Amino acid sequence: MDRDKILLTPGPLTTTLRTKLAMLRDWGSWDSDFKDMTALVCERLLRIINGLDSHVVVPLQGSGTFSVEAAVASLVPRDGHILVLDNGAYCKRAAKLSQMMGRRCSMLTFAEDQAICPASVEAALQADRSISHVILIHCETGAGVLNPLEAVAQHCMRLNKGLIVDAMSSFAALPIDAKQIHFDALVAASGKCLEGVPGMGFVFIRRAILEHCEGQSQSLAMDLYDQHNYMQQTGQWRFTPPTHVLVALAEAIRQFEEEGGQVARLKRYQSNCRTLIQGMTQLGFQAFLDPLIQAPIIVTFHAPGDPRYNFKDFYAACRARGFILYPGKLTTRETFRVGCIGAIGVTEIEQAVQAIGLAMDDLGIRGGAPSLTCLGSSESKI
Repeated sequence: MDRDKILLTPGPLTTTLRTKLAMLRDWGSWDSDFKDMTALVCERLLRIINGLDSHVVVPLQGSGTFSVEAAVASLVPRDGHILVLDNGAYCKRAAKLSQMMGRRCSMLTFAEDQAICPASVEAALQADRSISHVILIHCETGAGVLNPLEAVAQHCMRLNKGLIVDAMSSFAALPIDAKQIHFDALVAASGKCLEGVPGMGFVFIRRAILEHCEGQSQSLAMDLYDQHNYMQQTGQWRFTPPTHVLVALAEAIRQFEEEGGQVARLKRYQSNCRTLIQGMTQLGFQAFLDPLIQAPIIVTFHAPGDPRYNFKDFYAACRARGFILYPGKLTTRETFRVGCIGAIGVTEIEQAVQAIGLAMDDLGIRGGAPSLTCLGSSESKI
């Protein structure tokens, strides 16, 4: 196969040739051209959430998790109390990093195949007035669940609680309007739905709370207040920036705008998701989630019940045909995940489904139907 393998993952993603070519030039981190590029990217990011007047955006070197950690350290006072809304692996990661940042942390836990319940969130906030901040994963890609951001944000605003949103896998695909949804911080990254390359996160912070962030972070490199303040004064990053990642992101944003922005990107991903689920259903596979809470980002499927299935061999057989799948992230059932995002369309999804069918033939797997013992929904623990 003469093309790159298609990454059916939640990131890194398949990127366009234009995005790849943008990284062929070297950039000086203090050069005026690079400073202008940084400012342009920040402005365009703010436009995506309609936040030019209400928010700032602070870029940060590293993966998206770096920026989640930076947001917690920079926005939550050291005597603050965080409530993490938990229905998957990335929620648990947010809780772990919050504790490692020395913040008091509680969890409100739901089943992996259930969305966060806003009424339960409201009840938890009413019951414990010491909670100062809430962390919500907008799209929990451990299973692919879409969580109710707007409803949770309304409860946090009404009860005067800070809201930190991990929008890593939803930003630029799912609609988020800063004038309609009240949040203190929203975290995303270059290598997700903007279809850039990984290596840079960014945090949108509400202007009204920015000044209160000074001195709260215990980290030098991850202090978002200092990063923003230094950029405002100099136009430069405090420490060596990911130059090639930034210029690739600038090019990816150009293509995002040419495509038609968030609305068009969501439409493409929804088409990918529908095509994927239809094709996999024809092979006998069963999606893990109820369609009502399935985000068009990544789909979790139950593993086949056929005893000849094991993910390692299945992965290798799909990879040999040019498609990279993702293992399951669940703690209770054997699954695997197939992404719908990146610079791909329904043609690539149809090819992927065909490759999965051929991989099953290679391994002697008679069908994708799960074993009866793996079906059923676990109960919420609230």
